[in-house]
Formats: sequence, C-alpha cells, structure tokens
Amino acid sequence: MSQSQRSQSRNLLATGIFLVTAFAVTACAPPGGDAPAPEGSSGPVFGGGEPTCGEEDVVLNMYAETGFPLPIELADEFTRQYPNVTFETREDQFAVLTQNAPRVLRDSPPDLMRLPQMSELAEGGLLLDLDPYAEVFGWTQWPESQLEQLRVDEDGRRGDGPLYAMGLNFSMTGVFYNKELAAQIGMSEAPATLEEFDGYLKAAKDAGLTPMAQFNGGATGGLLFPLQGLMASYGETAPINDWIYQKPDATIDTPDNLAAAEHLQRWVDAGYFAPDINSMDYSQMMSRFIGGESVFIFSGDWESGNLDTQMPDNAGFFLVPPLEADGPQGAMSAPLTYGISAFAENPDCAAFFLDWVATNEEARTITVEVGGSHPMGPADAFMPEVAAGSVTEATLAAGDVINEKDGAMDFIANATGAIYAQSWTPNVQRLVAGEQDSAGLLSAVQSDYETEVAD
Repeated sequence: MSQSQRSQSRNLLATGIFLVTAFAVTACAPPGGDAPAPEGSSGPVFGGGEPTCGEEDVVLNMYAETGFPLPIELADEFTRQYPNVTFETREDQFAVLTQNAPRVLRDSPPDLMRLPQMSELAEGGLLLDLDPYAEVFGWTQWPESQLEQLRVDEDGRRGDGPLYAMGLNFSMTGVFYNKELAAQIGMSEAPATLEEFDGYLKAAKDAGLTPMAQFNGGATGGLLFPLQGLMASYGETAPINDWIYQKPDATIDTPDNLAAAEHLQRWVDAGYFAPDINSMDYSQMMSRFIGGESVFIFSGDWESGNLDTQMPDNAGFFLVPPLEADGPQGAMSAPLTYGISAFAENPDCAAFFLDWVATNEEARTITVEVGGSHPMGPADAFMPEVAAGSVTEATLAAGDVINEKDGAMDFIANATGAIYAQSWTPNVQRLVAGEQDSAGLLSAVQSDYETEVAD
C-alpha cells in the first residue's frame, strides 16, 4: 500500500503526536504463558519460549487516542501478517483518556492503551511491568534514552525504575508553514532565529493573513506547543524534564521559562493568533491550515504524511528557532506511549505486537510514512527512504537536530495526571482572554503541581 493510499484511507485532519529485519518468530511458535506474576512482582512469567500471539484466535482490546491514524494502520498490518489476531479498538480524545485512565485500566482493562500520563498509574499498580519482555525481546540493547521516559520508580518519579510502557514512535513538535503564503511575506526558507520568526509573524499580520491558527479550545490547551518550543529557545531542556519527572525541588517557574511565557504573551497581544483560538479545536486548526487560511501552526510530526498528501510540495516544517543562530535548541520529543494493563487478558500478545512495531520493516515503514516520525529500536535499524523535499523528510531531519543538540523534552502536560486539564489548559485560555499574565500562568501551574505531587 502506498503512502498516498494509507493517508487517504483515513481522515487525518484530527490527528493528535522502529530496526532490523522482521522478527523471526512465527505465529505457530509456542505462546508465552499468561501465568500470574510471582508474589512481589508485577511482571509476567513466560511458560516457555518467547512471548507470541500463538495460533488460536486472539482479540486484542486497544484503547487509542482519537485522530491518531498510526495505531490503526499498524493494527491492520499486524492482522494481515498474523490473521489469528484482530483488534477491538476504542478511541477517545486526550483529555478523556487522562480522566478515564485509572478506571479503565482496572474496570475494563485493555491489552493496549494510549497512556496520557504514567506516574500515578504505575505507582497505583495499574500498569504491567514490561522489564521481563524488555529482557527477552532485547529492548535493553536499544539506546536507553528511548526508554528513559517510560520508566517509573517506586516513588512515582519517571526516568528510572521498571519499564511500564513502550512507544509506537518518537513524536516531535514544531512549526508547519504554508510555502505559498510564506512566499507572500518574503519567507523562502525556515527562520534561523526567533527574532527572524517574529518578523515573519508581523509581516503576515500586516499582509492581512492569519499568522497562526492554533487549537486551544475545550480541555486541550494547544498553546502549550508554542510555549514549550519557546522554553527550549530561552533555556536548557534538562530542568524541564526534571520538573516533568517530578524530581525533588524541580520548578517550572524559572526566569528562562518566564521569558518564554512573556514571549508567548507578546504573540497573543500582537494578534498573531486567530481571534477564535479559545474555541478552536484540533481538527479546525488542521482544516484551516490545509485550506490555506493560516501561514503557520504548531503541531507534531504525526501530521507529516497527512500534509504530504493534502498539501503536496506546499508545506514545510521547522523547529522553534533559537535566540541566536546555531544556539541551544530543543523540542517536545516523546514516544507515542502505550502500556498494557496489569489486568490485561492478553499481555503476551500485546507485548509481541509492541516488539513487532519496532522490529518489522513494514511496521517501521508505516511508522515513518503515516506517523511521520522516527521508529523506536536499535540505532542502526532499517529506515525506509522518504521523498526528497517532503514534509516527512523535514521532520526526520529536525529530529536529527534535536538528537545532536540533546534537546529532547517530554510534554509538559505529562508532569502529573491532572496538570493538563486542570491547570495548564485553563491558565493558557485565561492568558488569551486577558485574565492571566505570563508570571501568573507559571506561578499558578507550579502551585497546582506541588499540591498534586504532595498528595
């Protein structure tokens, strides 16, 4: 199936956010046992051989995020290769997943679930410890940086401890732009500095164009995408990860982050965002951008395949520029995280699927062409060719820049289970409405964070 066929087979407008040859285990290999874990351990016990999906019919229950085509495409291909396995998939928006995760993982446990946040779920015993699978499948030989964000220690802090999830890919956020509209404001290539980007935003406003259409309505604070990009321009990313990982004494309310928030507020005050930003949802943002109604949007590489199809040769991508050319630069770069419920019916098959995503060449090709991002797995693994000049080529190249500059951050919405819906989102919406300023934004979020972590 071609990239175009895959992209056209699903509505990608509501899109949300790996290496050797095919894994040499066939469906007729002996299945790993689903025996209960021994006392004191949450991990599985294998009944002989490596875990597989066996030969009998298996229905994997998957709870996914609305608008992400990648899991569905991967599931379809997996069923094609292993016809005894089918998927029963339920989808919800990110905010709903955040609210429902604890109840769903226990009361109607999925075999695979998109995890909006991990700390409380792992600490509460709701997620399966995947370390035994990591050992048998060889995930421990991958670059540790891929798995670090997916570990949770006994105190609920991320970055260390058992492995409680796996990524379908590494997603990354940045700035997409309409090349035809950009040419109208004198932009022929991506800006090298933040000041240069500011100049293009002003030029777009002066030309009567909408500089940025950005989703920020409902329970989804889309202004966190530009805010986090600006944080990476103004300061180091390591302290931000420390805060997300709940390291002792970590704070989001720093001078560098305040400068970033003030820069965002200047964009708001200058009218660079669409006036209805606080009622715009993600699908509306994508529809307007594809329809030529916005010069820029902040989104993620998961849109690359969609834009290569919907806007061939007319969409570009760049990271939020640094303050000075060739200066420090970073971006939100995190796995599209999936976990297995501690009460899942088919944990071995679910783990086999996660390994297949990272080791099967066709799966890795889908990850790049549909997800527009880098697969997980060994550093020297198979990578498919991408079209020269495509958005996918640009997002993959941007990922290389982030790796070179060690500028990867997890999403600031993932710091706690409630921080996105109950603190970040309402505060950035108040910032747009003129009811909150940049200093108050960071102070309020830090206060809510400390209260939740203490609880």
